[in-house]
Amino acid sequence: MKYKKILISGGAGFIGSNLALKLIEKGCSVTVLDNLSPQIHGDNSPLYNSVKDKVHLIKGSVLSYDDWNKALDGVEVVIHLAAETGTGQSMYEIEKYTDVNIKGTSIFLDILANEKHSVEKMIIASSRSIYGEGKYSCLKDGIVYPNERKDADMVKGDFNVKCPICNENAKLLATDEISKNHPSSIYGITKQVQEQMFMVMGKSLNIPAVAFRYQNVYGEGQSLSNPYTGILSIFSTRIKNGNDINIFEDGKESRDFVYIDDAVEATILGIEKDEANYEVFNVGLGKAIDVMTVANTLVKTYESNSKITISGNYRLGDIRDNYADLTKIKEKLGFEPKVDFEEGISRFTKWVEMQEVAEDKYEKSIDEMREKGLYK
Repeated sequence: MKYKKILISGGAGFIGSNLALKLIEKGCSVTVLDNLSPQIHGDNSPLYNSVKDKVHLIKGSVLSYDDWNKALDGVEVVIHLAAETGTGQSMYEIEKYTDVNIKGTSIFLDILANEKHSVEKMIIASSRSIYGEGKYSCLKDGIVYPNERKDADMVKGDFNVKCPICNENAKLLATDEISKNHPSSIYGITKQVQEQMFMVMGKSLNIPAVAFRYQNVYGEGQSLSNPYTGILSIFSTRIKNGNDINIFEDGKESRDFVYIDDAVEATILGIEKDEANYEVFNVGLGKAIDVMTVANTLVKTYESNSKITISGNYRLGDIRDNYADLTKIKEKLGFEPKVDFEEGISRFTKWVEMQEVAEDKYEKSIDEMREKGLYK
């Protein structure tokens, strides 16, 4: 690899720690800027422990100019992963999400624009959430990009995505990078803004910028105690605590689950290849897997007696479906996901079985959303 000194903001987190270890294997010197948030990992998690003696760790905040300046010393590539994550939580912690995700990014870019630095490339972790409901087809109106679903429909049990023109049910398609960006959550909005800021300032400062729109990344090391994000971890923690699983909507809502090793490989390709410069890429498996399949697979694998209930509950801000069209990243970067869902789930559950059972904080997170009128 031509770059040797790399900074990963959020580098003690799930994607960041796995990426740091892989870059170290490739001979890179890695600096990590991370606040060690207790909600995500804290200062005694397996993720943190896996990297703490192998990287130059700066415990700090992306909201601090001083911390950014310390972290940027001598760095050639910046991979900006640090962010508040979680669609549901973002809908009532608006200031926190915009501060960390948008202001934190603006401070980094402000330093690049106004101070001496050695940064030659920068990568931003974007998200599939910026697409909102993504790309669909309608029998009457062709390719459409539906708006967020209406509360009035969902309260009646109609969770289908509608054509924004004729209001008939639309059919899901793979979402490509030229699809409309119209996020339906504060989290999605902040990721869209981060991506746009990187692209605009990258071109302005002549620093190649790359954005990766990650789908649902999962795998060993993922936080089992964070009730706000990561459906595989949330369900696993419920099951290991002997609790039942409440499936939202009708259980047919789906996501694109990409294994951590594949997400890391895609990110490294973005560092190494000039073809990635000033481009945005989807990172996923390229398949839609419904939530009911996920729950059944986990209960069966853990040999659990947890009951699965399809409740019809729903959260405002949630999308129905989204899966990635990977044509661009395959053609430009040569990326091909190597771990299918079945293999990934097998690896993940074997790892979970070796962990201490985490406290199940899921009901508390639901109570918070219910109090705000966001869970129905």
